[in-house]
Amino acid sequence: MQRLLRTYYLTMLCALCATGTLEAMPQLPPSEPQPAQEKEDSVHVSLVTFYPGSEPHNIWGHSEIRVHQGPIDLYFNYGVFDFQAPAFMWRFMLGETDYMCQPVPRVYATLGMEGRRMVEQELNLPQDRAIAVRNFLWNNAQPENRTYRYKFLSDNCSTRPRDIIEMAAGDGLKYPAMGDTAVTYRDILAHYCRNYAWEKFGIDLVLGWDVDTVLDQRATMFIPMILMDAIDRATIKTDSLNVPLVKATTVPVDASTAGKVKPPTPWYISPMAVALLVLLLTLLVSGRDWRRRDVSRWFDTMLFTTAGLAGCLLFFLIFFSTHEATSPNINIAWLHPLLLMLAVLPWFKKTRNAARWLHALNALVVALLMLAWPWQPQVGNIAFFPLMATLVTRSLTNVWLLGKPTRGPTPRR
Repeated sequence: MQRLLRTYYLTMLCALCATGTLEAMPQLPPSEPQPAQEKEDSVHVSLVTFYPGSEPHNIWGHSEIRVHQGPIDLYFNYGVFDFQAPAFMWRFMLGETDYMCQPVPRVYATLGMEGRRMVEQELNLPQDRAIAVRNFLWNNAQPENRTYRYKFLSDNCSTRPRDIIEMAAGDGLKYPAMGDTAVTYRDILAHYCRNYAWEKFGIDLVLGWDVDTVLDQRATMFIPMILMDAIDRATIKTDSLNVPLVKATTVPVDASTAGKVKPPTPWYISPMAVALLVLLLTLLVSGRDWRRRDVSRWFDTMLFTTAGLAGCLLFFLIFFSTHEATSPNINIAWLHPLLLMLAVLPWFKKTRNAARWLHALNALVVALLMLAWPWQPQVGNIAFFPLMATLVTRSLTNVWLLGKPTRGPTPRR
């Protein structure tokens, strides 16, 4: 469980599409280009896509917009955050994570992206629209305008370029037809976490049933590679003609199309393996308790403290954080702060009766949740079920044994 919490912080902190690197802000070009320069040099706008990396903060890939005009060649990056900002961790937990638009000179474009496939799609925009994109980005990158409130599903380094491209293309932009297969946020996240079992476990734990709703085509473009594919097949209407939105595609860094990913998590340290091990240990301890007619309070203290702390995290995300898609979350029914009481109450004789009632209620709620899970709207991680069975087993053991007199030593004859 401790690894789960660490994974959650790493995954959600760097979030979806963040680069995780901070560059010194270069000197910006003037917010309005010189007229002579406009005549001499055409403005070229490209969507730049970096394929997934191997760390928790970059397994989703990354998008930027390149603006090239004569000597001006900048990559506008919407995935920059300042980890040294005051109260960054607290603001992150609250969902108040501020990211920045930062222009990066071409010479630094691949800094921190080493070994990851890089694709540039030059857009087939008329000059007046390309100039509008350039002016918008230059203005947006000014210190007074560059900060925005980051949302890891709806406002990130991929959706920002999508919105800018749509603004430039106008009503003439047409995306390719979407397939018949229904897809959700969780489906897409699971695909990119397929080699990272603990990251997937953490996502399934903290994200509620809002991520299980079927998405329209625009919403799927929160992932850079999906945006890249949609742009590649899109068309734009110019001079009464529908032409491809992408004029030319280049691959400056020709690496694996699967991204720079690590091998799959070994089965023996996967969440399912750990959950089954915890369940097996629980069954052994519970069997011993039944034989000696007394509960192992030390074991329950460790188990319910861990579960209760995870419940505190969920409770905070559901009721206090503004992070999207963390509420409602059905996991609060089996991981909640009240479990901390079950770690403490059995130690005191006067509160053991209250502990029995709480254990009975906990066993009933979690057992009913397990039975009803196929009919509720939230998709769960398969490793949840051995953990829920663990809580039910220990609660039933406490309900039965806390009310029984402890068997003393067998007298000698």
